[in-house]
Amino acid sequence: MPNSKPPYPPEFRREALELLKLSEKQTLYVWRKQAQVDEGKREGLSSEEREELRRLRKENRTLQMEKEILKKAAVFFAKETDGR
Repeated sequence: MPNSKPPYPPEFRREALELLKLSEKQTLYVWRKQAQVDEGKREGLSSEEREELRRLRKENRTLQMEKEILKKAAVFFAKETDGR
């Protein structure tokens, strides 16, 4: 599965957050909240922690699939050796 690219580059987000700090009329609350978490001003998962969690969940799914394949292979070979 190809890595998807975020729709906005980090530089654009930083600039947008600077605009938000200058004006309360902007509606970039999600980005502002995440920036506050990353800066340690608010509780929550940092961007790095969110990325690690996403990566670990993907790895977990892969490992679970591999485990199921190995279980099925073990059953298949067990039946094959019983028939000899």
